[in-house]
Amino acid sequence: MERLYSDEAVPAHLRGAIVALGNFDGFHLGHQAVVGRAIERASISGRPVIVATFDPHPARFFRPDAPPFRLTSLDQRERLFAAAGADAMLVFRFDKALAATSAEDFVRLLVEGMGAVGVVTGADFTFGKARGGSVATLSELGTSMGFAVKAVDPVTDGEGHVVSSSRIREALTSGDCATATRLLTRPFAIEGAVVHGDKVGRELGFPTANVDLGRYLRPAYGVYAVRGRLPDGRVLDGAANLGIRPQFEPPKLLLEPHFFDFSGDLYGQCVEVELIEHIRGEAKFDGLDALKAQIARDCETARHILAEHPRLA
Repeated sequence: MERLYSDEAVPAHLRGAIVALGNFDGFHLGHQAVVGRAIERASISGRPVIVATFDPHPARFFRPDAPPFRLTSLDQRERLFAAAGADAMLVFRFDKALAATSAEDFVRLLVEGMGAVGVVTGADFTFGKARGGSVATLSELGTSMGFAVKAVDPVTDGEGHVVSSSRIREALTSGDCATATRLLTRPFAIEGAVVHGDKVGRELGFPTANVDLGRYLRPAYGVYAVRGRLPDGRVLDGAANLGIRPQFEPPKLLLEPHFFDFSGDLYGQCVEVELIEHIRGEAKFDGLDALKAQIARDCETARHILAEHPRLA
């Protein structure tokens, strides 16, 4: 899997590609359908597949003070696109210049600048200055510029509801990990470097690997059954607190996984923590002994939960 940027030349071996076009934050069932259709079309003609995404998310560019809402990092998206079968990820740097680009000029960039011969996107995709371009616009320009366009209809779940990133965000902020996992086809995961904390977990007998939430969506605060994926490929079961730690002052927003039966130094390493199930909300206890007893109960609960959830590849 190669990572390309929109202000760089596309290598010759990737020109003539079928491009899956969208933001793909989350890479849920609907996004997977778009990329899957691009891969199918490319395989017929023996062409490469490029998945195009945007960074930052256009909504972040236009509303920089909006609460965090990201479901995946670029690194996570790159791995997901590669696992789906794409050859490269193309990142459009969403800045003032791109925001001001007309729909026609954006398509010209795809065709002339990047050598795309076909585009697959979602039926509701919009692009160009003031979102002036639609799938209909894309098809019209395709006819005049000589490239093929395929729009993929929204994907619905078993209950007939459209799968969307907004639904996944709503599920996560309400603590409904099961729905988020079903729509994503994998657990929601936060990835980041392990940072030094206050060492309180170690003093309580439950050392944690503290991860800053960065630009990720803030799921429901509280305690979760989690799985951690380490850079060396190991997968660890654990329990984690996600929130502001009301027991301690000052409040500090962190994801703090405690991995079972693990001893080692993870400081500075990048770990990915999957939220498997929300166990309870955050609470303040009557002293550290009460907190320690509750953490022990939380860990036991998490062990039982994780025993019933097989690890995904």
